[in-house]
Amino acid sequence: MSSRRSRSSREYAQEPKSEVPHGNSNGHRHHMHLPRFNHNGHEVTPGIEPEGESGRKGFHPFKFLRISFKSNSLISSCVNILWPMVPVAIALHFALPDSPRSHLAIFITNFIAMIPAANTVGFCGSELARKMPKVLGVIAETTLGSVVEIVLFMVLLVTGRDENVPVIRAAILGSILANMLLCLGFCFMAGGLKGGEQSFHEAISEAGSGLMLVAAMGLILPTVYYNALNGRTDLELATEEIGTEMLKISRATAIILLIAYLVFLLFQLKSHDNLFHEIYEQDELVDKDRHKELAKPKLTLTECIVGLLISLACVSMIAVFLVIEIPHMVEQRHISDAFMGLILVPVVEKAAEHLLAIDEAWDGQMNLALAHVLGASIQTALFNTPLVIIVGWGLNIGMDMRFEIFDSVSLVLAVLVVGSFLRDRKSNYLEGSLLICIYVIIAIAAFYYPDPPHHASGGESGETASHERRFF
Repeated sequence: MSSRRSRSSREYAQEPKSEVPHGNSNGHRHHMHLPRFNHNGHEVTPGIEPEGESGRKGFHPFKFLRISFKSNSLISSCVNILWPMVPVAIALHFALPDSPRSHLAIFITNFIAMIPAANTVGFCGSELARKMPKVLGVIAETTLGSVVEIVLFMVLLVTGRDENVPVIRAAILGSILANMLLCLGFCFMAGGLKGGEQSFHEAISEAGSGLMLVAAMGLILPTVYYNALNGRTDLELATEEIGTEMLKISRATAIILLIAYLVFLLFQLKSHDNLFHEIYEQDELVDKDRHKELAKPKLTLTECIVGLLISLACVSMIAVFLVIEIPHMVEQRHISDAFMGLILVPVVEKAAEHLLAIDEAWDGQMNLALAHVLGASIQTALFNTPLVIIVGWGLNIGMDMRFEIFDSVSLVLAVLVVGSFLRDRKSNYLEGSLLICIYVIIAIAAFYYPDPPHHASGGESGETASHERRFF
């Protein structure tokens, strides 16, 4: 949930007026709707929200590049300096020979290239959301905000099938942990260092932390079921039968979590939309640079669509190249599956969302930052995870919720810690630094966590080559 879509158009939009033309002998009043103009004096196009009106039509390459490079904030514009890495990463994938050093170079360049590409997806999505009514804007921006994560999950699922399931499971929980510990920690630190102790509305903190506790319970229960029954000698169920039943439980749980996500959208966008909009609009008034933000040039609708198509194409290619290199990193560089899925993959695919939330916290907009962080975590738990499980079901892949005990306990403890910090509706840099410390501890433990048995063999290279041929 971005700050860009929650601003009230009433602040700068001229409402339609009516006039009675002179010389009207029959006494009837004819209404003439005068055009509306936004804060920059641009005539508002019908169907476009005033805040998103650019005053231009079509596609202008130089203006598109200039506006996109400046992005939403100084941090995002600095990230865009990395865009030259995108063609370099794509070229290296096809040009370098098959060698350990080549695989390392391809992985590093694609890892870096994912950050600016994902940042552009987020920026074009926020620009598109400005032009929509608030409800449609929220839905569109929420979907586009998680598209990088969805693409990565789907690429992992299709390229490696059952071989990549452990990485996907770790990436799911790693994405939530990166949001709730790393991103929220930096938000608390940014807000605390600039403005001292920050406060936020209970509707944001309680709804978000409560939903995350429910989501964590839904994700972890299939794991608890499997580990509670596996190895017991007083049952006649074999290990394979327990795994089959657990797969059915995971798929049923995925459907229920999707329903919970729809109820969450209904609660936020329909029944209680006035409450949330009032909180966000009040939060906007805290931003001292609001007038500068409103005065910034905007992308046209065509430019938003073109930008999304280009950045999504780059993200998809980079995701494929990145995933292809994962077995080589695990085998040749001895990076564990847990560290790859729990730390490395989530950090890069969530970079754009993290930058936006930290910028909001720096401006003192803690309600918006908190809603952004918790909203992304809820999106991953209640929508992205069920989606990848259902897609795996359709592809006859055993994608389930049998998370590692280490990952599961880390998630539950993180939810409890964050809920404890949110209870008093205040934050400071101390709480932020503690959240970051917890995340670093988890990262260190994940780095030394052993791989599952299937990585012991050296047969990954042939599998990787066949996966690459399948795509190209």
